[in-house]
Order: sequence, then C-alpha cells, then structure tokens
Amino acid sequence: MRPLRALGARPTGAHAARISTSPQFDGTAFRNSLPSSVVPAGSGGSIFRELLFGKQRRRPRAAVPVMTPTGWDAATAAPDGLQAVWFGHASTLLEIEGRRVLIDPVWSLRCSPLSFLGPRRLHPMPVALRDLPPVDAIVISHDHYDHLDLASVRELTRHQTAPFLMPLGVGAHLRRWRVPEDRIIELDWNDSAPVRGLTVTMTEARHFSGRTTRRNETLWGSWVIAGQRRRAFYTGDTGYFPGFAELGAAHGPFDLTLVQIGAYSPYWPDIHMTPEEAIAAHVDLRGGLLVPVHWATFTLALHSWAEPVTRIRFEAKAQEVRLAVPRPGERVNVDEPADVDGWWEQL
Repeated sequence: MRPLRALGARPTGAHAARISTSPQFDGTAFRNSLPSSVVPAGSGGSIFRELLFGKQRRRPRAAVPVMTPTGWDAATAAPDGLQAVWFGHASTLLEIEGRRVLIDPVWSLRCSPLSFLGPRRLHPMPVALRDLPPVDAIVISHDHYDHLDLASVRELTRHQTAPFLMPLGVGAHLRRWRVPEDRIIELDWNDSAPVRGLTVTMTEARHFSGRTTRRNETLWGSWVIAGQRRRAFYTGDTGYFPGFAELGAAHGPFDLTLVQIGAYSPYWPDIHMTPEEAIAAHVDLRGGLLVPVHWATFTLALHSWAEPVTRIRFEAKAQEVRLAVPRPGERVNVDEPADVDGWWEQL
C-alpha cells in the first residue's frame, strides 16, 4: 500500500554502521549540538485551543499568483550566473554557473503519507515535475513529508539522471522506493561531494527528523552549494543557533541565501526560525541576496499565512538586508535589482 511505502525504511547493515560512527549520533538517535525541544510538554491543550479559536487567517482569500518559469536555456548558458526559481514552500531550482540543483522537491497535493489527509497546498505547482529541464543534483534537507515526497522522488527517478544528496539515514527511504544505489549520496555535517563541477556540502542545522513516531533516526542539515565563483546557502528547516556565524566564516560569503521563514511558533522555538531570526541568520552567514522559503504553500503553524513575509520585509528594511520575494515560479537573478512588490498583500 502507498501509505506504508511513503513511511520509508530504517537504515540497516553497512548504512546503520556508518551512522553509528557519526559525531552527531549518540548511540540511539541523532542530536542537535545545542539541546532543543520540539513541542514543550503540557502545551498541547493551548495549541489545540488556538487552532480552533485563534483569529489568524491561515489561508489567502484569493488565489496565490503562480508564474510559469521560462528561460531555462539562457540561465544554463550563463557561466558566471546565479539564479533561483522558487516553486513554493522549500522547493527551489538553483541555477549556478550553468548547473542546476533542485532542492527539496515536493510536488504532491498534500505533504502527508496519505493522499486524502494532511496539509493541502495553497497553490498549484508552477510547472509539472516531468517538464523541468535536466538537473545536475537533487538535494534533500531532511525526511519530513514537506521536504521528502515519495511521488516526487519516483518521478525524478524516472525522468532525471541526477544524484540525490541527503543526510545520513535518509537513503534508506530512497532505497525502499527503488532509487538506484549509484544515485544515492548520504552526507554527515561538514561532508562534501563534487557534483558535475559544483561542490555540495551539508552543514549543521537545528531541527529533528522522522516520518513515523520514531524520531531522529536520520540526520538533517543545511547546505552549501558552491561553484568556482558563486556560492549559495540553503538553511533547510532549522531554529536559529550561533553556529550560523561559524558557517558564514567557514563557507561564506554567499551571493544568495534561501532561508526558512515560515511554520514558526512560540510552542516550538528551537526548530524553526522566526522571520527576524532568519534575517539574523542571513547576516551571520554573510549573505548577499536573501530569498525567503518555507511559506505560502502549506499551513503548518498557527500564524497567518502571509505573516512571515510581512515581518521579514519589515526586518530586512530595518537591517538594510537585500531581499527578493518572488511569486511561485518566478525567477530571481542575483545580479539584478531585488523585487519586493508586496504581491501577497492583495490576498
């Protein structure tokens, strides 16, 4: 049955043995370097009451504007270029020095193991997955359903040839889904892999993992994607932590940061950033242009659907941070003026 397959699998054999040697693994589970909690004990009743009676507007009143991306050939032909096409939530196509990196592709209607239950997307995807141009790498930040999707992985396995790069343990899910072993690259924090002229490095994040009630059997991470001249950083899902400054010193400066800004809450402050913390992370990382992700597509928290982008626009202006807020499917060129036209305010 599809729901059972969507749950994935547990690492075994040599893959489990490799996990046991990771500095992030304590013998039973992966741990953050800075202790964190997912949802504090005793907060469940408060969350439920706010979910039922809160005044937040968690869905737009009108359709989210979606743009059909074009210009694939021109972007690939730019040997010094750096562009990004945000498809919604965290799914993004990075075009760097003539190469393409697809990040956290989730094309399904719901981020759930079930086709009829779970968070449903607020807008259609701007392009069908099979209509994407050839990509050079596919990056998976962690194994939560809004970042790792069975149907999307299978489609990419059929229609693309690029390798999948992911944290330790996540490969077990892809092996169950019949992804060829030679397309699975599992990394620990600070591990790098050369991919078709790029260097892809997985770095630290402050989050958690799991597709069932079992948590933290697989790792999670942020990502450095570096060409010869251009560099980009993707936070994955993470709470704010002092290590961003260390990552900026070790791997930056970055021409572009893709930073998580949505699904935050005072009930889980350690594992997702607020918009203000996203700005702080961008500054720590020594980022140039900031493109916010992880908002506007799935309702995963109690805040209003557009609150993250409203807050980050205000904070970016206050901190003099260069910000671009594209519509789903809209291309952002790092070398062109940033656009923050407030399109969401009409919804």
